[in-house]
Amino acid sequence: MIVVNLPFVSGVLGGALIGAGAFVIIRESLPASPALAPALRRLHQPSASGPTIQTRRNLDWLGGLSRWLRPPTRDLALLGRTPEQYALSLLTAAGAGLLAPVLLTVFCQLLGIGVPFFVPVIGSLGLAAVSAFIAHRDVLSKADRARREFTRAVCTYLDLVALQLTAAHGPVQSLENAAAVCDGWVFERIRSALRMAQLQMHSPWEELRELSEEIGVVELGDVGAIMQSSGTEGAQVHETLRTRADSLRDQIRTDNLSRAEAVTGRLDVPGAMLVFVLMGFVLYPFLTRV
Repeated sequence: MIVVNLPFVSGVLGGALIGAGAFVIIRESLPASPALAPALRRLHQPSASGPTIQTRRNLDWLGGLSRWLRPPTRDLALLGRTPEQYALSLLTAAGAGLLAPVLLTVFCQLLGIGVPFFVPVIGSLGLAAVSAFIAHRDVLSKADRARREFTRAVCTYLDLVALQLTAAHGPVQSLENAAAVCDGWVFERIRSALRMAQLQMHSPWEELRELSEEIGVVELGDVGAIMQSSGTEGAQVHETLRTRADSLRDQIRTDNLSRAEAVTGRLDVPGAMLVFVLMGFVLYPFLTRV
């Protein structure tokens, strides 16, 4: 059996920590060059993104890794994260998984318990892969919840726009007034898109369609498509908006029922196992007497 050399492992960990600290100190002490590309990208992105306002960080050095990982761009755009932040989250999770078995091995060595060399190696690699996969799934699940919340908010937005049109407001003013009524990150994204359309002298429905394609919420694109006919052809679309809002509510209700049935179906298995366990407790005294 191969025993891990404790002084060697301690020396490697200490050297890695010292090297990482020296790299961070040297990198932060160097003068930073003006980053023009992120500033230009912010002109085409809303200021408030996702359920919370994300802190902008300079993570351009992760650009190559993020392209290699092929991140879910629509989910990241919905959450307000960049591909570099996604790559950093995966690296952090994998690094934590990689380091945990090594620290556990060092702790066992301090207690005098011999651990074969291949155990921390295989454990580190396996736990790193599992941690990175969990971080990836966490991004997808958060994006799925945010997309459902966005869809529910779009349903409300349809009704508000229809009310503004009924009050004899123009299509552009109806979109802006309806977005200004409610609070929340969803309406802040819509307001940012409308402001961007005004600054770039684009039609607001085109900006809404571009936002829907960027974040993967097709219902917002329906608002833009309906309002385009009102803005370009002068059609009365308030009834169309209400009809679309009603159909969207039915769709949301059906999706909620489907998810509830799926959760109920998953609960059947533990319920059946519990019945078998109870039957075992009941039949055990009789079986022991036979």
